[in-house]
Amino acid sequence: MDPVTLLFRLPLLPLQGLVKIGQIIQEQAEDELYNPASVQRELEEAAEARAQGRMSDEEVSQVERAAVARLTGEEG
Repeated sequence: MDPVTLLFRLPLLPLQGLVKIGQIIQEQAEDELYNPASVQRELEEAAEARAQGRMSDEEVSQVERAAVARLTGEEG
């Protein structure tokens, strides 16, 4: 990269770095959201909450439907 190009690109480097960090965070969040192990933990927590009386059957059903939709890609 020649010095003139560097001179014009230098002010934009922090912004480019910030955008790259945002992309990495988004990828990590999506990986966690659609990870089958994460979905299984969520379902186990919902079942435990139902057993303890903290969630109703309807609430657990909603959690289950959302989890299945995430795994199958049907989430809108």
